[in-house]
Amino acid sequence: MRITELRATPVAVPYLADEVWAFGRRRGQVSVLLEVETDEGLVGLGEAAGYPSAGIVLAVLESLRPLVIGADAFQIERLVRRIELVGTWHHVKATSPAIAAVEMACWDLVGKACGQPLVNLLGGRFHDRVEFFYYVARNAPEEVAAEAKRATGAGFTTCYLKVGADDPRTDIERVAALRDGAGPDMALRVDANEAWSPGAAVRMITELERFGLELVEQPVSGRNLAEMAYVRGRIGTPLLANEASWTRYDQLAVIRAGAADALSVDNQMDGGLLNVKRSAGMCEAAGLPVVKHSLGELGVALAAATHAIAATPNFRYANQAYGALLADDVTDGFGGGIESYVDGTLAAPDGPGLGVRLDPDKVATYAELYRTEGADFAFHDEDVLTRSPALPKR
Repeated sequence: MRITELRATPVAVPYLADEVWAFGRRRGQVSVLLEVETDEGLVGLGEAAGYPSAGIVLAVLESLRPLVIGADAFQIERLVRRIELVGTWHHVKATSPAIAAVEMACWDLVGKACGQPLVNLLGGRFHDRVEFFYYVARNAPEEVAAEAKRATGAGFTTCYLKVGADDPRTDIERVAALRDGAGPDMALRVDANEAWSPGAAVRMITELERFGLELVEQPVSGRNLAEMAYVRGRIGTPLLANEASWTRYDQLAVIRAGAADALSVDNQMDGGLLNVKRSAGMCEAAGLPVVKHSLGELGVALAAATHAIAATPNFRYANQAYGALLADDVTDGFGGGIESYVDGTLAAPDGPGLGVRLDPDKVATYAELYRTEGADFAFHDEDVLTRSPALPKR
Protein backbone atom coordinates (compact mmCIF):
# COMPACT_ATOMS: atom_id res chain seq x y z
CA MET A 1 0.00 0.00 0.00
CA ARG A 2 1.95 2.99 -1.33
CA ILE A 3 1.39 6.61 -0.37
CA THR A 4 0.44 8.69 -3.40
CA GLU A 5 -0.52 12.11 -2.00
CA LEU A 6 -0.55 14.35 1.08
CA ARG A 7 -3.43 16.80 1.43
CA ALA A 8 -3.22 19.38 4.23
CA THR A 9 -6.02 21.68 5.44
CA PRO A 10 -5.43 24.28 8.19
CA VAL A 11 -8.46 24.99 10.37
CA ALA A 12 -9.26 27.34 13.27
CA VAL A 13 -11.85 26.23 15.85
CA PRO A 14 -12.91 28.74 18.56
CA TYR A 15 -12.71 28.15 22.30
CA LEU A 16 -15.55 28.87 24.68
CA ALA A 17 -13.11 31.00 26.70
CA ASP A 18 -9.59 32.16 25.89
CA GLU A 19 -6.70 29.92 26.92
CA VAL A 20 -4.33 32.01 29.03
CA TRP A 21 -0.84 31.11 30.15
CA ALA A 22 2.14 32.95 31.66
CA PHE A 23 2.95 34.84 28.43
CA GLY A 24 -0.20 35.25 26.40
CA ARG A 25 -3.60 33.97 25.33
CA ARG A 26 -5.31 32.42 22.33
CA ARG A 27 -8.95 32.40 21.30
CA GLY A 28 -9.06 28.96 19.73
CA GLN A 29 -7.28 25.94 18.31
CA VAL A 30 -5.39 26.03 15.03
CA SER A 31 -4.64 22.59 13.62
CA VAL A 32 -3.54 21.22 10.26
CA LEU A 33 -5.64 18.26 9.15
CA LEU A 34 -3.74 15.77 7.02
CA GLU A 35 -5.21 13.27 4.57
CA VAL A 36 -2.75 10.69 3.25
CA GLU A 37 -3.95 8.99 0.05
CA THR A 38 -2.79 5.57 -1.17
CA ASP A 39 -2.78 3.54 -4.34
CA GLU A 40 -5.34 1.18 -2.81
CA GLY A 41 -7.92 3.93 -2.33
CA LEU A 42 -7.63 4.14 1.46
CA VAL A 43 -7.16 7.57 3.05
CA GLY A 44 -5.44 7.96 6.41
CA LEU A 45 -6.15 10.87 8.76
CA GLY A 46 -3.58 12.79 10.76
CA GLU A 47 -3.57 16.07 12.66
CA ALA A 48 -0.81 18.50 13.61
CA ALA A 49 -1.24 21.29 16.11
CA GLY A 50 -0.32 24.65 14.58
CA TYR A 51 2.89 24.75 16.62
CA PRO A 52 4.67 27.07 16.54
CA SER A 53 2.42 28.09 13.65
CA ALA A 54 0.30 26.47 10.97
CA GLY A 55 2.53 28.04 8.34
CA ILE A 56 5.56 26.20 9.69
CA VAL A 57 3.65 22.91 9.87
CA LEU A 58 2.53 23.32 6.25
CA ALA A 59 6.09 24.10 5.17
CA VAL A 60 7.39 21.01 6.95
CA LEU A 61 4.75 18.83 5.32
CA GLU A 62 5.77 20.18 1.93
CA SER A 63 9.42 19.42 2.70
CA LEU A 64 8.49 15.85 3.62
CA ARG A 65 6.77 15.06 0.33
CA PRO A 66 9.87 13.56 -1.41
CA LEU A 67 10.45 11.35 1.64
CA VAL A 68 6.85 10.19 2.03
CA ILE A 69 5.34 9.93 -1.47
CA GLY A 70 5.88 6.38 -2.73
CA ALA A 71 6.58 4.95 0.72
CA ASP A 72 4.84 1.81 1.96
CA ALA A 73 2.35 2.92 4.60
CA PHE A 74 2.87 -0.34 6.50
CA GLN A 75 6.58 0.38 6.98
CA ILE A 76 6.10 3.07 9.61
CA GLU A 77 9.43 2.56 11.39
CA ARG A 78 11.34 2.75 8.10
CA LEU A 79 9.45 5.88 7.02
CA VAL A 80 10.02 7.73 10.29
CA ARG A 81 13.73 6.85 10.27
CA ARG A 82 13.97 8.12 6.69
CA ILE A 83 12.41 11.41 7.80
CA GLU A 84 14.75 11.67 10.79
CA LEU A 85 17.98 10.76 9.01
CA VAL A 86 17.62 11.60 5.32
CA GLY A 87 15.43 14.58 6.20
CA THR A 88 17.93 15.59 8.95
CA TRP A 89 15.19 15.92 11.61
CA HIS A 90 17.41 13.79 13.86
CA HIS A 91 19.30 17.02 14.60
CA VAL A 92 16.21 18.94 15.74
CA LYS A 93 15.57 18.75 19.48
CA ALA A 94 11.76 18.71 19.36
CA THR A 95 10.39 17.41 16.09
CA SER A 96 7.61 19.16 14.23
CA PRO A 97 4.02 18.03 14.82
CA ALA A 98 3.91 17.61 11.03
CA ILE A 99 6.02 14.45 11.32
CA ALA A 100 3.71 13.07 13.98
CA ALA A 101 0.72 13.78 11.71
CA VAL A 102 2.26 11.68 8.93
CA GLU A 103 2.96 8.82 11.34
CA MET A 104 -0.58 9.13 12.76
CA ALA A 105 -2.12 8.91 9.29
CA CYS A 106 -0.06 5.82 8.51
CA TRP A 107 -1.38 4.10 11.63
CA ASP A 108 -4.91 5.03 10.53
CA LEU A 109 -4.19 3.43 7.16
CA VAL A 110 -2.79 0.25 8.70
CA GLY A 111 -5.80 -0.07 10.99
CA LYS A 112 -8.21 0.45 8.10
CA ALA A 113 -6.35 -2.08 5.95
CA CYS A 114 -6.47 -4.64 8.76
CA GLY A 115 -10.01 -3.81 9.86
CA GLN A 116 -8.78 -3.24 13.41
CA PRO A 117 -8.93 -0.27 15.81
CA LEU A 118 -5.51 1.22 16.44
CA VAL A 119 -5.54 0.24 20.12
CA ASN A 120 -5.39 -3.43 19.07
CA LEU A 121 -2.29 -2.78 16.97
CA LEU A 122 -0.51 -1.00 19.83
CA GLY A 123 -0.91 -3.83 22.33
CA GLY A 124 -4.62 -4.05 23.03
CA ARG A 125 -6.78 -2.33 25.63
CA PHE A 126 -5.18 -2.06 29.06
CA HIS A 127 -7.45 0.82 30.06
CA ASP A 128 -11.07 0.39 29.02
CA ARG A 129 -11.54 4.14 29.46
CA VAL A 130 -8.95 6.92 29.43
CA GLU A 131 -9.20 9.71 31.98
CA PHE A 132 -8.75 13.38 31.03
CA PHE A 133 -8.72 16.48 33.18
CA TYR A 134 -11.03 19.46 32.98
CA TYR A 135 -9.11 22.49 31.71
CA VAL A 136 -10.25 25.51 33.73
CA ALA A 137 -9.65 28.78 31.89
CA ARG A 138 -7.54 31.23 33.88
CA ASN A 139 -10.08 33.93 34.69
CA ALA A 140 -11.29 35.97 37.64
CA PRO A 141 -11.73 33.88 40.83
CA GLU A 142 -15.52 33.83 40.62
CA GLU A 143 -15.35 32.50 37.04
CA VAL A 144 -12.78 29.89 38.05
CA ALA A 145 -15.12 28.70 40.81
CA ALA A 146 -18.02 28.51 38.36
CA GLU A 147 -15.97 26.42 35.92
CA ALA A 148 -14.91 24.10 38.74
CA LYS A 149 -18.57 23.52 39.59
CA ARG A 150 -19.25 22.76 35.92
CA ALA A 151 -16.42 20.21 35.98
CA THR A 152 -17.86 18.54 39.05
CA GLY A 153 -21.32 18.45 37.51
CA ALA A 154 -19.93 16.84 34.35
CA GLY A 155 -18.29 14.06 36.38
CA PHE A 156 -14.64 15.04 35.95
CA THR A 157 -12.33 14.07 38.82
CA THR A 158 -9.36 16.34 38.02
CA CYS A 159 -9.18 20.08 37.32
CA TYR A 160 -6.18 21.82 35.74
CA LEU A 161 -5.37 25.50 36.13
CA LYS A 162 -2.57 27.71 34.82
CA VAL A 163 -0.64 29.67 37.46
CA GLY A 164 2.38 31.98 37.12
CA ALA A 165 0.54 35.30 37.23
CA ASP A 166 2.53 38.52 37.56
CA ASP A 167 1.12 38.96 41.08
CA PRO A 168 1.47 35.81 43.27
CA ARG A 169 -1.64 36.80 45.22
CA THR A 170 -3.67 36.32 42.04
CA ASP A 171 -2.55 32.69 41.80
CA ILE A 172 -3.50 32.06 45.42
CA GLU A 173 -6.95 33.61 44.91
CA ARG A 174 -7.58 31.54 41.77
CA VAL A 175 -6.50 28.23 43.32
CA ALA A 176 -8.60 28.98 46.41
CA ALA A 177 -11.59 29.64 44.13
CA LEU A 178 -10.87 26.43 42.22
CA ARG A 179 -10.96 24.37 45.41
CA ASP A 180 -14.06 26.18 46.64
CA GLY A 181 -15.94 25.53 43.40
CA ALA A 182 -14.71 21.97 42.90
CA GLY A 183 -15.31 20.74 46.43
CA PRO A 184 -13.03 18.59 48.61
CA ASP A 185 -12.79 15.48 46.41
CA MET A 186 -11.60 16.99 43.11
CA ALA A 187 -7.89 16.50 42.28
CA LEU A 188 -6.30 19.88 41.52
CA ARG A 189 -3.32 20.28 39.19
CA VAL A 190 -1.53 23.58 38.61
CA ASP A 191 0.91 24.46 35.82
CA ALA A 192 3.36 27.36 36.09
CA ASN A 193 4.95 26.90 32.62
CA GLU A 194 8.46 27.61 33.99
CA ALA A 195 7.35 30.98 35.41
CA TRP A 196 9.09 30.76 38.81
CA SER A 197 12.62 30.81 40.13
CA PRO A 198 13.48 27.89 42.46
CA GLY A 199 13.02 29.97 45.60
CA ALA A 200 9.73 31.43 44.38
CA ALA A 201 8.54 27.98 43.33
CA VAL A 202 9.15 26.50 46.78
CA ARG A 203 7.44 29.46 48.43
CA MET A 204 4.43 29.45 46.10
CA ILE A 205 3.90 25.69 46.09
CA THR A 206 4.19 25.56 49.88
CA GLU A 207 1.51 28.25 50.06
CA LEU A 208 -0.75 26.49 47.55
CA GLU A 209 -0.41 23.04 49.10
CA ARG A 210 -3.07 23.87 51.68
CA PHE A 211 -5.59 23.54 48.84
CA GLY A 212 -4.61 19.90 48.29
CA LEU A 213 -2.65 19.77 45.03
CA GLU A 214 -2.38 16.53 43.07
CA LEU A 215 0.57 17.61 40.87
CA VAL A 216 2.49 20.81 40.17
CA GLU A 217 3.60 21.02 36.56
CA GLN A 218 6.92 22.52 35.46
CA PRO A 219 7.27 25.18 38.20
CA VAL A 220 10.81 26.15 37.09
CA SER A 221 12.87 26.07 33.91
CA GLY A 222 12.86 22.79 32.06
CA ARG A 223 16.38 23.54 30.87
CA ASN A 224 17.89 23.25 34.34
CA LEU A 225 17.28 19.81 35.82
CA ALA A 226 19.26 20.61 38.94
CA GLU A 227 16.74 23.37 39.72
CA MET A 228 13.87 20.92 39.24
CA ALA A 229 15.52 18.38 41.54
CA TYR A 230 16.10 21.14 44.13
CA VAL A 231 12.43 22.13 44.11
CA ARG A 232 11.25 18.51 44.07
CA GLY A 233 13.20 17.83 47.27
CA ARG A 234 11.60 20.75 49.11
CA ILE A 235 7.90 20.38 48.36
CA GLY A 236 5.27 17.87 49.42
CA THR A 237 3.43 17.78 46.07
CA PRO A 238 4.65 15.50 43.24
CA LEU A 239 6.40 17.44 40.46
CA LEU A 240 5.35 16.82 36.85
CA ALA A 241 7.92 17.53 34.14
CA ASN A 242 6.61 19.07 30.94
CA GLU A 243 8.85 21.54 29.11
CA ALA A 244 11.72 19.41 30.44
CA SER A 245 10.38 16.25 28.81
CA TRP A 246 9.38 17.06 25.22
CA THR A 247 11.27 14.10 23.73
CA ARG A 248 12.34 10.66 24.89
CA TYR A 249 15.92 11.90 25.06
CA ASP A 250 14.85 14.68 27.42
CA GLN A 251 12.87 12.20 29.48
CA LEU A 252 15.92 10.01 29.95
CA ALA A 253 17.82 13.04 31.28
CA VAL A 254 14.99 13.88 33.70
CA ILE A 255 15.00 10.31 35.01
CA ARG A 256 18.77 10.35 35.51
CA ALA A 257 18.61 13.67 37.36
CA GLY A 258 15.79 12.56 39.67
CA ALA A 259 14.05 15.79 38.66
CA ALA A 260 10.38 14.73 38.58
CA ASP A 261 7.80 12.36 40.05
CA ALA A 262 5.89 12.02 36.77
CA LEU A 263 6.63 12.96 33.16
CA SER A 264 4.56 14.43 30.35
CA VAL A 265 4.83 12.71 26.97
CA ASP A 266 3.55 14.07 23.69
CA ASN A 267 3.49 12.30 20.33
CA GLN A 268 3.26 15.64 18.50
CA MET A 269 6.51 16.86 20.08
CA ASP A 270 8.40 13.58 19.66
CA GLY A 271 7.59 12.35 16.20
CA GLY A 272 4.70 9.99 16.71
CA LEU A 273 2.72 7.40 18.64
CA LEU A 274 5.47 4.78 18.63
CA ASN A 275 7.75 7.19 20.47
CA VAL A 276 5.04 7.77 23.11
CA LYS A 277 5.04 4.02 23.70
CA ARG A 278 8.83 4.06 23.96
CA SER A 279 8.72 6.97 26.41
CA ALA A 280 6.14 5.28 28.58
CA GLY A 281 8.14 2.05 28.66
CA MET A 282 11.31 3.87 29.66
CA CYS A 283 9.48 5.69 32.46
CA GLU A 284 7.82 2.49 33.60
CA ALA A 285 11.25 0.89 33.95
CA ALA A 286 12.21 3.86 36.17
CA GLY A 287 9.06 3.42 38.26
CA LEU A 288 7.45 6.63 37.03
CA PRO A 289 3.96 7.32 35.65
CA VAL A 290 3.37 9.34 32.50
CA VAL A 291 0.77 11.91 31.50
CA LYS A 292 -0.26 12.79 27.95
CA HIS A 293 0.53 16.45 27.18
CA SER A 294 -1.32 18.38 24.52
CA LEU A 295 -0.42 21.34 22.34
CA GLY A 296 -4.15 21.56 21.72
CA GLU A 297 -5.95 19.11 19.50
CA LEU A 298 -9.19 18.34 17.73
CA GLY A 299 -10.90 14.99 17.42
CA VAL A 300 -8.42 13.33 15.05
CA ALA A 301 -5.36 13.82 17.26
CA LEU A 302 -7.37 13.17 20.40
CA ALA A 303 -8.56 9.82 19.06
CA ALA A 304 -4.99 8.84 18.16
CA ALA A 305 -3.71 9.71 21.62
CA THR A 306 -6.61 7.89 23.28
CA HIS A 307 -5.73 4.69 21.39
CA ALA A 308 -2.08 4.93 22.51
CA ILE A 309 -2.95 5.69 26.14
CA ALA A 310 -5.53 2.89 26.31
CA ALA A 311 -2.82 0.40 25.29
CA THR A 312 -0.19 1.62 27.78
CA PRO A 313 -0.20 0.66 31.48
CA ASN A 314 1.55 3.57 33.25
CA PHE A 315 -0.78 6.40 32.27
CA ARG A 316 -2.02 6.66 35.85
CA TYR A 317 -3.11 10.32 36.04
CA ALA A 318 -5.74 12.28 34.13
CA ASN A 319 -4.39 13.42 30.75
CA GLN A 320 -4.54 16.77 28.99
CA ALA A 321 -7.25 17.50 26.43
CA TYR A 322 -9.20 20.55 25.35
CA GLY A 323 -12.80 19.36 25.57
CA ALA A 324 -13.66 21.92 28.26
CA LEU A 325 -12.47 24.77 26.02
CA LEU A 326 -13.51 23.75 22.50
CA ALA A 327 -16.71 25.19 21.12
CA ASP A 328 -16.86 22.58 18.32
CA ASP A 329 -14.87 19.93 16.46
CA VAL A 330 -14.24 18.76 12.88
CA THR A 331 -14.97 15.05 13.34
CA ASP A 332 -18.17 13.06 13.54
CA GLY A 333 -18.45 13.74 17.27
CA PHE A 334 -15.35 12.44 19.05
CA GLY A 335 -14.02 14.78 21.75
CA GLY A 336 -15.56 18.00 20.49
CA GLY A 337 -16.66 19.19 23.94
CA ILE A 338 -17.34 17.91 27.43
CA GLU A 339 -20.56 16.30 26.24
CA SER A 340 -18.35 13.69 24.52
CA TYR A 341 -16.86 12.62 27.87
CA VAL A 342 -18.37 10.22 30.40
CA ASP A 343 -17.23 11.17 33.91
CA GLY A 344 -14.15 12.78 32.42
CA THR A 345 -13.20 9.73 30.37
CA LEU A 346 -13.15 8.58 26.75
CA ALA A 347 -12.93 5.10 25.27
CA ALA A 348 -10.72 4.45 22.29
CA PRO A 349 -13.04 4.28 19.23
CA ASP A 350 -14.00 0.80 18.02
CA GLY A 351 -13.85 1.53 14.30
CA PRO A 352 -10.85 0.56 12.13
CA GLY A 353 -7.77 2.76 12.40
CA LEU A 354 -8.39 5.89 14.42
CA GLY A 355 -12.12 5.21 14.22
CA VAL A 356 -13.10 8.80 13.43
CA ARG A 357 -14.27 10.56 10.28
CA LEU A 358 -14.05 14.19 9.25
CA ASP A 359 -17.25 16.21 8.99
CA PRO A 360 -16.76 17.92 5.59
CA ASP A 361 -19.11 20.81 6.38
CA LYS A 362 -17.31 21.62 9.63
CA VAL A 363 -13.91 21.28 7.99
CA ALA A 364 -15.01 23.76 5.32
CA THR A 365 -16.39 26.18 7.94
CA TYR A 366 -13.25 26.19 10.06
CA ALA A 367 -10.90 26.20 7.08
CA GLU A 368 -12.61 29.42 5.99
CA LEU A 369 -12.29 30.81 9.53
CA TYR A 370 -8.57 30.07 9.43
CA ARG A 371 -8.27 31.76 6.04
CA THR A 372 -10.04 34.93 7.18
CA GLU A 373 -9.12 35.16 10.87
CA GLY A 374 -6.29 32.70 11.44
CA ALA A 375 -3.84 35.36 12.57
CA ASP A 376 -6.17 36.25 15.44
CA PHE A 377 -5.78 32.73 16.87
CA ALA A 378 -2.06 33.15 17.62
CA PHE A 379 -0.86 32.55 21.19
CA HIS A 380 -0.35 36.18 22.20
CA ASP A 381 -2.30 39.34 22.93
CA GLU A 382 -1.73 43.07 22.57
CA ASP A 383 -0.64 43.47 26.20
CA VAL A 384 2.05 40.81 25.84
CA LEU A 385 3.30 42.30 22.58
CA THR A 386 4.00 45.64 24.27
CA ARG A 387 6.04 44.12 27.11
CA SER A 388 9.39 42.35 27.26
CA PRO A 389 8.62 38.96 28.88
CA ALA A 390 11.40 36.98 30.50
CA LEU A 391 11.80 33.86 32.61
CA PRO A 392 11.62 33.39 35.52
CA LYS A 393 9.01 35.97 36.46
CA ARG A 394 10.17 36.34 40.06
